[in-house]
Amino acid sequence: MSLRAVAAQANTTIRKNRVATTGLLTELRSEPQGLRIQVIDNSADFAALREEWNELLAASRSDCLFLTWEWLYTWWSHFGHGKRLFIVTVRSGSQLIAIAPLTVTRAGVGLVTVPVLEFAGTGNIGSDYLDFIVRSECETAALTALTTALADRNLSMRLPRVKHGSAVAAAICRDLADRGWRCLEVPTEVCPFIDLSGRSWDSYLESLGSSHRYNFRRRLRKLYNDYQVRLEYAVSEQQRREALQHLVDLHLLRWQNRQGGTTAFNNSDLLAFHDELSRLALDRGRLRLLVLKLDGEPAAAFYGFRYGRTFHFYQSGFHPSFSRHSVGLVLLGLTIRDAIEEGADQYDFLHGDETYKSLWTTQLHHLVRLELYPPGRWGQMQWSTARLATPAKKFVKRMLRAGAASLSPTTLD
Repeated sequence: MSLRAVAAQANTTIRKNRVATTGLLTELRSEPQGLRIQVIDNSADFAALREEWNELLAASRSDCLFLTWEWLYTWWSHFGHGKRLFIVTVRSGSQLIAIAPLTVTRAGVGLVTVPVLEFAGTGNIGSDYLDFIVRSECETAALTALTTALADRNLSMRLPRVKHGSAVAAAICRDLADRGWRCLEVPTEVCPFIDLSGRSWDSYLESLGSSHRYNFRRRLRKLYNDYQVRLEYAVSEQQRREALQHLVDLHLLRWQNRQGGTTAFNNSDLLAFHDELSRLALDRGRLRLLVLKLDGEPAAAFYGFRYGRTFHFYQSGFHPSFSRHSVGLVLLGLTIRDAIEEGADQYDFLHGDETYKSLWTTQLHHLVRLELYPPGRWGQMQWSTARLATPAKKFVKRMLRAGAASLSPTTLD
């Protein structure tokens, strides 16, 4: 089935689900003086927040691609089944000053399940740097209001992929701890990145290891000697659709004979999500989707985003028949060059410690999972259950990593 057909089918289902979830705003019972706290629990009111949401995000310290309205609303549209919206908003007069972009899901405690809050965007679409969104000029009052709202509901929170050192998330944790909550920070993943500020393409190349720099230049030169090389950027709607289809086809082709496969584009919800998200990103000027063609044949594709001063590498694919030319490595290098020429300050590889990323940088952002448990019997039970489960999970992860490492190294050829 083509991407267009998948998207059409998924959007029909989404429209039905949106009608079914439409409801009224829920007001919380305690509000700091002069502020109004509400919980948005339906798709229609979430949709109406678009411009206010993005304006607030730009005025916050949490500003990033994965907290934009476009990213989170598209996620909710395609992956919200089995969850309930719980978006806490704080207003001072008519001005939106804070958002807690949360959903309600369920977690097991012994033989029963209980409601748990988690960030919207959680799951296998690769959302990094999730956080609360607070207007910088009024952080103290807004954070107090958010803490009050969350404490009133008395639900445990499981918040993955928060950037280590986030001042906003840390303040929420500290304020809840003062109210008797248990707060735990668990290191999880890393996001390699390149600091591009003040660098030219040539100066960046000179900062790389000599063997990798030589290999990249040799591979690039050989491509131009052996083929007619063309880079096609998606700058129109038709080009976006065609390039996205090439990306999906090349990515799946690369992984089809590998043990474990890929989870990037392996179901209709994911395909529909990326079709809608890339369209919105193109409209906003954020999409960086390009195809490398050799003698007119798609050899590799790159899927990324430019948001603010950061150029994000999200996903890629290449044809196995061109792997001996390291087309994936060459295309990645060319996108770093693009990022520098665009004036980006940072090139972010996003989460994952794959070997190929270390060829280009040694700098890392660290991600953590925050776990927050309220005082009382249920909070104590969830805390105890989580503590018992942690050693077993760590053991399983170690075994899986050891097994994967023994099979083959992770490369981007």
